[in-house]
Amino acid sequence: MNSLGKFLRYISWPAVCGILLGLVVLQYQQLAELSNQTAPVESAEAEAPAAPTFSEAIARAAPAVVAINATNVNVESIERASEDRFTLYLGERASLGSGVIVSDKGFILTNLHVVDTLFDAFDAEVTLNDGRKVPATVVAWDEASDLAVLHINMDNLTPIEIGSEADLEVGDIVFAIGYPRNIGQSVSQGIISAISQDTEDTPGIIQTDAAINPGNSGGALINAQGKLVGINSSIFSESGNFEGIGFATPASHAISAFEEMSEQAIEANAGYLGVITGEALNAQSSLLFFGIDNIRGMLVESVDEGGAAQRAGIQPGDVITMVEGTSVVDGQNIMMEVRNKKPGDSIDIQIYRDGQNFVLPTTLGFGQAIIIEP
Repeated sequence: MNSLGKFLRYISWPAVCGILLGLVVLQYQQLAELSNQTAPVESAEAEAPAAPTFSEAIARAAPAVVAINATNVNVESIERASEDRFTLYLGERASLGSGVIVSDKGFILTNLHVVDTLFDAFDAEVTLNDGRKVPATVVAWDEASDLAVLHINMDNLTPIEIGSEADLEVGDIVFAIGYPRNIGQSVSQGIISAISQDTEDTPGIIQTDAAINPGNSGGALINAQGKLVGINSSIFSESGNFEGIGFATPASHAISAFEEMSEQAIEANAGYLGVITGEALNAQSSLLFFGIDNIRGMLVESVDEGGAAQRAGIQPGDVITMVEGTSVVDGQNIMMEVRNKKPGDSIDIQIYRDGQNFVLPTTLGFGQAIIIEP
């Protein structure tokens, strides 16, 4: 019996250790299986993109919203000068509004009432979010929709991302971005108050309680993702101030109108280079200006600020010697080569500068050609 007891005591510790080791191994396998089951869920959660914060959404859209300063010319009074003659007295009025860059080609969408005038006689200047300023040309408009398209000759533009108002619901958060009362770019938050649908006679409209004040017209109404859902157009107010009832043209209608208007504008306009040229060089003037008598072409007197020529690198004092492979002999020669192109088309212009010839690829813009010759 003593021998049996000693034997049992001898094998009891290895047996107990073996049992404990088995339990540990079993538990480890169970934990591994549980980990494998939960891993895909954790991975899926990690891969899900986080919704942008409001500040991120605004930062995405803000560079595309610009200030528009226009000088409107209107009839202030009429005086009868004689039985069959009237004298019109004109007055200028500053118009401040906002616009949205919708194309990296320089197209800006705004409200027609921001730039409209009785005689369409106005100057407009656009100020970008980064402080750059450039003259703007009104190239198309739609009175029924109160929309207008401006064009600026400028590079490094940030078009807004287009959303869909079809995804909006009453109560969704939106932001109005614009330049109210000439205080700089400003953002106001609100919700969608109501959405009216398109009818045969009128397009739909978005109502919001986001603050829309004078100067906000033509600016962007964006959703929480920073996408354009409307063009701010007007407010309902008996006092002329913000009362919590603002209206915006839905993005789908505004962009559809823009595409149609911009296509018509391109088709109706010739390309614009943006230079004022002086005399056509002959042997005598070539010798006078450059010390040699064989330079032929048109001497550039000035270039439009931000225009196609300036952006291409053409400078006052250059001589335009060839356009699209055609030798330049006079200002009409340049005009015909350019007018055969459309805004947005690219042409090669050869210039003479500092004893060398350069070929400069040039993207044409909108404008009216001017030639000054003796």
